[in-house]
Amino acid sequence: MTLPEVRGTLTPDRVLADLTWLRVGGPAMALFQPADQEDLQHFLRNLDPSVEVFPMGVGSNLIVRDGGVDAVVIRLGRGFNEITIDGNQVRCGAAALDAHVARKAADAGRDLTFLRTIPGAIGGAVAMNAGCYGSYIADVFDHLHGVTRQGDPITLTAEDLQFGYRHSSLPEGVVITQAVLNAPEGDPQGLHDRMTAQLAKRDETQPTKERTAGSTFRNPAGYSSTGRADDTHELKAWKVIDDAGMRGARLGGAQMSEKHPNFLINTGGATAAELEDLGELVRKKVFQNSAIELQWEVLRIGRK
Repeated sequence: MTLPEVRGTLTPDRVLADLTWLRVGGPAMALFQPADQEDLQHFLRNLDPSVEVFPMGVGSNLIVRDGGVDAVVIRLGRGFNEITIDGNQVRCGAAALDAHVARKAADAGRDLTFLRTIPGAIGGAVAMNAGCYGSYIADVFDHLHGVTRQGDPITLTAEDLQFGYRHSSLPEGVVITQAVLNAPEGDPQGLHDRMTAQLAKRDETQPTKERTAGSTFRNPAGYSSTGRADDTHELKAWKVIDDAGMRGARLGGAQMSEKHPNFLINTGGATAAELEDLGELVRKKVFQNSAIELQWEVLRIGRK
């Protein structure tokens, strides 16, 4: 297959393992790192329409299967990580890290502190309506800019995205290039102090020094973290995993964390299949124990 000429970097048959936090996965058909939005639009406009594309952030919430991905993976870099603040509006390139956005907003007296402990970049945070400490992207989202699979610029609002718990209705093939967030005002020092406390709590309760992909499963729907006003916060995924006796469970190089059983760990040398199979075993055991069907929060792509 002939790929369009680009100004950025285009690498055929690029193995993706080193680009994901779990360090697993086979090759993509190609990896494209566009120089800027014009380069991205040109590439998509001239790419064979039958070829699928997969926008990839920093690989923090992702299992790439061992057989690789039958798609061109698009990974935005330095041309897409600018953060600018004008009044309450924070404009973030899709490649800007969530933590960087939170810190820069706090410097300007704008409260996006919930983003500080969320792994990944803003593009992925918008696509999955990331949240923490009871706040969600949906709460602060104004609009986004992106590029369609056909290479055309597009602007989408919250109404277009229909945010739900860990979900948005982002149209297939759209690559987010920038998000605009409305951040409430706050005292800069107070915001930084809050983030310091959040980080301490995270490090105390989560395996932050291990090779993980963040929370593996969504909290059970109807019980907690739905983002609704009537959210009851009664049940967490880690609790039903623990109750099913799966804290610390192992399969090959894959393990459910002893410290926080909703974290799937590559202890060294795990395959994507081992990680996914352990996750499926956890789902099975939880269902047998409590009749609750856990849903994956970690995205899994490619061929087994």
